Amino acid sequence: MNNNKPKVSLITTCRNRANTIENTILSVLGQDYPNIEYIIIDGLSKDGSVEIIRKYQDKIAEFVSEPDGGVYNAINKGIKMATGDIIGLVHSDDKLYETSTISRVVEMFNYSDADLVYANGIYSNAKGVVRRVWYSGPFDKCKVRFGWLPLHTTVYVKRDALKKYGLYNETYRISSDTDFLIRYLYENDLKVGFMDRVVVDMRMGGLSTSMKYLTCKWKEDFCIFRRHGFSPLFLLIFKVFRKVPQFIKAYLR
Repeated sequence: MNNNKPKVSLITTCRNRANTIENTILSVLGQDYPNIEYIIIDGLSKDGSVEIIRKYQDKIAEFVSEPDGGVYNAINKGIKMATGDIIGLVHSDDKLYETSTISRVVEMFNYSDADLVYANGIYSNAKGVVRRVWYSGPFDKCKVRFGWLPLHTTVYVKRDALKKYGLYNETYRISSDTDFLIRYLYENDLKVGFMDRVVVDMRMGGLSTSMKYLTCKWKEDFCIFRRHGFSPLFLLIFKVFRKVPQFIKAYLR
């Protein structure tokens, strides 16, 4: 641990992800940044995930396995445990893109003096083939009103900002990240930095990308947009059309 460098807390939430959790853990433990606090919140997995996690317990700062109220409840638990200056998420289906990812995130915070930094991400299938590239693009608050939001798992936030502006709204079980990002990027005056690099490799088929949950996601998005004073129907349609180029590129791969 290097106390001259900001501490970065990385939080992984997990429930029955024995097929992917080890790759997630290794992507965090393989980072070249020297001051990482790794926190894993498991939702009482029954598929062998806990046994895999315990193999690395001496390198994990905090690990709990207990019932929770959903993924955002688990994320909030992790944030409350975190002691880092900067906090980010690495879901149990995903992995950090490069061994230098966290070093580059910290460099961006130092360079921009931002409260929140976001970047680009990719979606891969189970064979590791890239199916989508999510290019977030430079920040402009006005774009949020037209349905633009960065990929949630590329977002890193200073802990002081989280203390000031609040955690995830656990009322929303799938789209609380949408509510969170609107609050942070549109409703509050944070200094935001965009890092034009891929920072995360996400596995296709997670909760928010699965067709099984799409209807529920749209319903939650509708409520969130309306709650924040946006035009829900317009934004839902606009969000779909904004992603069309990503899906076309994925189909042609």
